[in-house]
Amino acid sequence: METKIYSIEDLQEAAQAIKAGKLVAFPTETVYGLGADATNEQAVKQVYLAKGRPSDNPLIVHVASLAMVEQYAAEIPAKARALMKEFWPGSLTIILKIKPNTLSKAVTGGLDTVAFRFPANQATLDLIKQAGVPLVGPSANTSGKPSPTTANHVFHDLNGKIAGILDDGPTRVGVESTVLDLSTAQPVILRPGAVTKAAIERVIGSIELNHHKVKQDEIPKAPGMKYKHYAPNAQVYIVDPGSDWDRVATWIKAQPGTVGVMATAAVFATTDFPLNAEHFSLGTDVVSAAHLLFDGLRAFDQQPEIKQIVVQGFANDGLGAAYMNRLNKSAGGTHWGQAD
Repeated sequence: METKIYSIEDLQEAAQAIKAGKLVAFPTETVYGLGADATNEQAVKQVYLAKGRPSDNPLIVHVASLAMVEQYAAEIPAKARALMKEFWPGSLTIILKIKPNTLSKAVTGGLDTVAFRFPANQATLDLIKQAGVPLVGPSANTSGKPSPTTANHVFHDLNGKIAGILDDGPTRVGVESTVLDLSTAQPVILRPGAVTKAAIERVIGSIELNHHKVKQDEIPKAPGMKYKHYAPNAQVYIVDPGSDWDRVATWIKAQPGTVGVMATAAVFATTDFPLNAEHFSLGTDVVSAAHLLFDGLRAFDQQPEIKQIVVQGFANDGLGAAYMNRLNKSAGGTHWGQAD
């Protein structure tokens, strides 16, 4: 089957496909998600098959109203309501305990919790409303690869595997949402995103950052905690803040093939890179870098002759925490100094 690209004018047709149990990728402000009716177990199972996603990796449930959350959540604590008021619609996913037998194990990974998100994209909110059901929505890519920030990225990975893609142009943020676990006594960020720890603490007080390593036989509570993510075919190296880019350029020149370089405009303006360096600009700062990270990794993934990519790192705070979380996973924790 040929995957159809739906325009905003085709929204009703896309909603009908969801109702019929088909898979439709949808835009959010972070990345594109792979949508299926969260109440249709067979449709949800097709999401795992289309992505090649491990079945113990729980899915985020996307909603278009607080009433949808109330249908499934066992309770919504005061802290959760305060955060929803402040950050929804937006890039914050909240994990809550759910009512028994309301969503299948295909959605929850067999846990008694579910992650809820109210995305800040009007086309997707309209899609959810027209379909009349919440949508599961992992990133709409082949599992383990860089997340998609355009409809073309989705089409490249999933053409022929899903019914359609609702195209609303490039995403704004570029890295997935912050995931906050409120199902436990102490709130914990399980995955950093554009909504920062400091921003959350201004609303509900002290929270923790997850440092738990998920074991092989353990079910993760949120996406991105256990399995390989965001990796192109080439080896990625992180160039730490404060590194000498002239030394990086010298190292690139000594390599036998073309090396991808992802850095800000300032780095390209002040470094004399050799002819075997292929440039991809990350813009001017960490905001643009987060927006462009997956785009750059995918661009180099389309060039099989590129076996190595060096990527500029940023300070691990604020949005930089989300950026470095994704970059570290993409690189498998490998830093450029280890290759030097």
